[in-house]
Amino acid sequence: MSGSEKPWQTYEEVAQYLLNEFATHFGLGHVEGKQIVPGVSGTKWEIEAKGVAVNGEGFVIVECRRYPTSKLNQEHVAGLAYRILDTRASGGILVSPLDLQSGAKKVAAHSKIQHVKLDPESTTTEYVLSFLNKVFIGVKDEAVMSDEATIEVVGKGTTIEEDQGH
Repeated sequence: MSGSEKPWQTYEEVAQYLLNEFATHFGLGHVEGKQIVPGVSGTKWEIEAKGVAVNGEGFVIVECRRYPTSKLNQEHVAGLAYRILDTRASGGILVSPLDLQSGAKKVAAHSKIQHVKLDPESTTTEYVLSFLNKVFIGVKDEAVMSDEATIEVVGKGTTIEEDQGH
């Protein structure tokens, strides 16, 4: 991050990049960056990113909220829901580090808004991005080895524990 960038700017850019990388998982052809989209109300909306349908017809609004200490509430999600209606978007993607509050989840489900969790310190190469039942993790190519490893597998009443020392 350069000295002039704010963490939320970088978060938006990283989110847009990663959503574009995984666009097919969202049923999208590609994800474009920040832009102005006209509303049927006569107003214009600055959106953080725009997911364009595979066939180029239709789009979703992408909104990023890098709030690392509080869950998004229904007011936050309702604002996106209105922008979806006003721009005639087919839905939205809301990116934030934490889960949504219960009221926000209801608004999101009703308004075709998909919630994507993205760690607040994510970069384009190091990230944890999750949505629905999918998790994508980016790590550096470097690996750190230790002298000891403990593996515990728990499932169907079976526990296996193994220690290795070198």
